[in-house]
Amino acid sequence: MVKKAWRIIPRSLMETPLILHGPRGVGKTTLILDRLLSEWSKGPHITGYVDLAESIKDHHPKHGGSFPWYSWSNCDPPALSALRAQLEHCLESMVQEGVKLGNITSQQVFTTLKKWHGLNTALRRVLENHSPSKNALSDKVTGSNLCNAEEINGLLGLDKTGEGLSVEEASYLRESIVALKLAKEVIEVQQRWRRNAMTHLNRTGGFSRSLAHSCTDWPCLLLELLSESAEIGHFQPKLVINNIEVLRNAILTDDLSINAPMYHDSLIWRIIALGANERIIPVILVTSDSYYSYRAFMDFGFPDIFISRETFGWTPPEAKMHMVASYFSNSEWLVISEVLGPNPRHLFELYALKQSNYYYKVISDKTTTFEDIVDAYLAYLQITVVNPALDRALKIIQKFATDAQSGRISKDRLRFGAPWRHPPRAADLNQSLGWAKLQLLDFVQSLVNTEFGVNYLADCSLEILDDPAAVAMLEVGLLYAQRDPSIIRPVSRGIQRCLVRWYNL
Repeated sequence: MVKKAWRIIPRSLMETPLILHGPRGVGKTTLILDRLLSEWSKGPHITGYVDLAESIKDHHPKHGGSFPWYSWSNCDPPALSALRAQLEHCLESMVQEGVKLGNITSQQVFTTLKKWHGLNTALRRVLENHSPSKNALSDKVTGSNLCNAEEINGLLGLDKTGEGLSVEEASYLRESIVALKLAKEVIEVQQRWRRNAMTHLNRTGGFSRSLAHSCTDWPCLLLELLSESAEIGHFQPKLVINNIEVLRNAILTDDLSINAPMYHDSLIWRIIALGANERIIPVILVTSDSYYSYRAFMDFGFPDIFISRETFGWTPPEAKMHMVASYFSNSEWLVISEVLGPNPRHLFELYALKQSNYYYKVISDKTTTFEDIVDAYLAYLQITVVNPALDRALKIIQKFATDAQSGRISKDRLRFGAPWRHPPRAADLNQSLGWAKLQLLDFVQSLVNTEFGVNYLADCSLEILDDPAAVAMLEVGLLYAQRDPSIIRPVSRGIQRCLVRWYNL
């Protein structure tokens, strides 16, 4: 792994999004927040950062404001509307910065809006709703509450006098903000006109590319405005979306949108299309979901559709250099390296335990060794992380059995001579649970026999990705499907030991 920090991306525009992916706990969020974000916000650079897991952390105080070891799919999913609002607010703030710098004008807003949307009826409806006046359209805009002077000055950071700007300059900036507000309302009106179609689509579970794209019209319009206005040395916006996988697992709470997986796919498809056809600002997707390490490249076209950086955290020598002497003794490090591996999150959590009152109380007993402390930490991982995640995996396998009985599973996934070809009847929950646990035990035993390393590409073992047990353990975040080398393995050596313990109990 390269030891130097990432440098600022020198290009203001790119042709494709970037994906920063890797197992949990290897420091992806730390890399972005502590090493890159401050540099990407200096001078001409402006970076929008959206963490889609924030709404989950806010409602799960047990996580203590940090990420859980297991997948976010194990938590109660957030509402799609909340995630949409979070993303749109970030992009709107970035566009407002572009307006302040004079890079985004009202003419650009209307040109881009007209490029993709028919405006006549929707624009007239918006203007009629905002003004009872029957004067010309320009008079309606001027007299409508779209032009709330206080709100617009607040968005631009201006006082009533324009903060030293000339009257013409202040009016020019205000006009751009009004154009943005008007464009947003036009798109919202067009979305409301599709409400019945959305309701029907959600009820039938169908697919519509046009309806899906209509839900991502506003964020993609903002991305296109930012991309058109990007200028090296003056205005270089970037967008970082952390925990992009949360978007695929959100829940739909209204009929003003398509479901979350369809919204997720539409957003990424349009980011790719904008980059391929026009060029786009750097969009960096950060994730611990191994779907993005391999499957996403297939689902969205071909292996080179994304620029990809896969990170596995510190190597053992790097971890030793960072941790030994300052945090652990050399003898302690030998134990940690053997039992837990160099995973940064394990190291930080173990160090926090070492600093706690519990540690000093236990270690004061002369019969207690550091190995006992590490074993206590493993027990903590077992109880709070691995066992709950495996319980969730069992439910996923049970659902597979139910879907197979009802014919919702493709025959391609049932063609191999394996136990899941004939799952038990869904009506018998005890039998279904027993069958699911048997599949999971058999799968973990197979992983143990392969020493937890299955090369699904080099060994021509892609059928493993059709195994419901493999899919379940990948989904709950206990396994990770690397892209290079293409190995399915536990996210850390510590988690691997917990899986073996679970199997042997």
